[in-house]
Amino acid sequence: MNYQVVIVLGSRSDEGHGKRIEKKLAEFGVPSEMHVASAHKNTRKTLALVEKHDASANHVVYIAVAGRSNALGGVIEGNTLNPVINCPPYSEKYAGLDVLSSLRMPSNMGVVTILEPENAAYACVKMFALHDKELRAKLVSYKKKL
Repeated sequence: MNYQVVIVLGSRSDEGHGKRIEKKLAEFGVPSEMHVASAHKNTRKTLALVEKHDASANHVVYIAVAGRSNALGGVIEGNTLNPVINCPPYSEKYAGLDVLSSLRMPSNMGVVTILEPENAAYACVKMFALHDKELRAKLVSYKKKL
């Protein structure tokens, strides 16, 4: 099965969060790509990135890593049929309440928000394991170890 997780960072400052996602995906052998594309500052780049990956033969799950005013997950979701997960980094500013911009999406937007980067990666693994017997076997083995 051809699948890939596309991690889209809102800015370079989100890279540490993205690396944690990549690390968890690598444990299961799930390929990923990381890009920086701000929904606010460079919307065209974000849309071109989605168009490129949606045109590939791969099954894609997008993970949007953006804090503050997180439009990234919504912009990706509004322009793809593939699953989108928001995984905003925690911020001490605003007592962490900037996460609300990841939770409150407009109507008919199926963006899921997962706060822990490893859990966002794990959710992707589970999605792909629905149709990949080898990945499912890795998942079963992993679950038994827990």
